[in-house]
Amino acid sequence: MKPDELKKLDSYFKRTFRNMDLTVKARPRKDDSAELYIGEEFLGLIYKDEDEGELSYNFSMAILEMDL
Repeated sequence: MKPDELKKLDSYFKRTFRNMDLTVKARPRKDDSAELYIGEEFLGLIYKDEDEGELSYNFSMAILEMDL
């Protein structure tokens, strides 16, 4: 993803979840997704989806049973 997209997503997650510890980071060698962290802990992936001229983003978070 482009730096301006990462910045917009970063602001969106911080504002939506009211948590300034959230950070959106670029993925090495991937331009269709980014990573979301809280502090140093990885939370999930944000995928960019372009379909018929419309742009959206999908957030995916896996929760391991051992973490519950």
